[in-house]
Amino acid sequence: MFDDLPPDLARLLTLRVWHTLWLQRIDAKIAALQQWNAEQAQGRRSRPAQPDWIVELGIGTGRPPIEVHVGGCYAAGKRRRPVPRDEARRLLADGVRACGHCQPDHALDIPDLPPGPAHPTAMHCPRPQPVLAVIRPPPPGP
Repeated sequence: MFDDLPPDLARLLTLRVWHTLWLQRIDAKIAALQQWNAEQAQGRRSRPAQPDWIVELGIGTGRPPIEVHVGGCYAAGKRRRPVPRDEARRLLADGVRACGHCQPDHALDIPDLPPGPAHPTAMHCPRPQPVLAVIRPPPPGP
C-alpha cells in the first residue's frame, strides 16, 4: 500500500494541526460568503420597484421639469422623481423634452410631438473648444 505520510508521531500531529487550521480558514471563508450572498439576496428582495416613468428636474427655484424618461433610463440625471403615466403624457404634451435615448414619447404612443425646448443648461454653457497642443523641437545642443 502506498503511504506518503511521515512515519513518526510528532510530524503526523503537526500535519493534523496544520490541516485543522486550514479547515478553520476554509470554513470561515465559506460562512462569510454565505452571509454575503444572503445579504445580497435580501437587498434584491427589499429593493423598491423601478418606476415606469421619471421626470428629470432642473436646478433652482421650484426645480422645473426638464426631461421625461422611461423608468430605468441610463441617461436620466440624479435630480429626478417618479411620475405616473398620465403626468408623463401631460408633461410631454406641455412641451417638456422627451429623452432622446429611451424615447418616452414613443413608449407612451404620442406621435408627432413638437420638439421641446433646448436643455436649459445648453443655452448658458457654450460648447468647449478643443485645445491644440504646440510641439516645439528641443533647442540645439552645444
